[in-house]
Amino acid sequence: MIGLWRQTPLSKRAMATIRSGDIAQQRDTWLSAGLAPATVLRRLARLSHLFNTARKEWGMESLSNPVELVRKPAPNNARTRRVVALPSAAKGRSKGRMEDELARIVTASGSRVLPAIITLAVETAMRRGEIAALHWENIDLGRRVVHLPETKNGNARDVALSTVAVDVLAGLLPASARTAGRSDSPTVPPTLRGPVFAMHPDGITQAFERALQRARAVYLEECAEHDRTPDPAFLRDLRFHDLSHEATSRLASRFQLHELVKITGHRDTRMLLRYYHPDAAVLAKRLR
Repeated sequence: MIGLWRQTPLSKRAMATIRSGDIAQQRDTWLSAGLAPATVLRRLARLSHLFNTARKEWGMESLSNPVELVRKPAPNNARTRRVVALPSAAKGRSKGRMEDELARIVTASGSRVLPAIITLAVETAMRRGEIAALHWENIDLGRRVVHLPETKNGNARDVALSTVAVDVLAGLLPASARTAGRSDSPTVPPTLRGPVFAMHPDGITQAFERALQRARAVYLEECAEHDRTPDPAFLRDLRFHDLSHEATSRLASRFQLHELVKITGHRDTRMLLRYYHPDAAVLAKRLR
């Protein structure tokens, strides 16, 4: 993000000469280029942090923060996208069999680690950066707990692992570690340290998007082969971040809201409600 700011004309200016009108002009330039309001808002927040740091820690006490005077674009990034399932259109598969989007993405990924990352995201509600930062020394398969020393909101937390998540992590253990322990009780050897996935968060997003495109192409081929009209929304506009929404909605059927806050790491229930989208039909069944 700092690199993006360095590409703007403001990077050639002394900080004391930058006014709110200059910031507003750059804001409008980005918005007119089609950037999402939330993206522009994050860039403005980074610049604001720079001015505040300069004033508080770099001896520039008289420096004002022009970003504080600029009208901020209202983000419209609340998403309700859930993973959907459709009847399979592939030849040789059971009639009426349902396949969800994630199953198709995993099949189309051609990767060893992306399916594991997708499964962990859906099973634990961990975010992309948290999964990329997983280290073996912070995983206790026996207790079914992952410790996250650093999270998006700055607070450490422990994440409970489902049996599916435990199986995924156990399958990623080196062969020597798997043979050293009992097959029915996988453990992480104390000597095993370092990252679980050698992938940058952006690399996870790119791999997911490529797999999504390939899965969509295969789906369209199957529909054409069986003379079926493809669903225009199937395997479209699905982002890796949506898996956090999906996981939260699935977990909400099993946990109370105050428990869900602890699992997902949200600071309060107001933030959580942006991601909590239970199926209204399921809620209706609980009513008398």
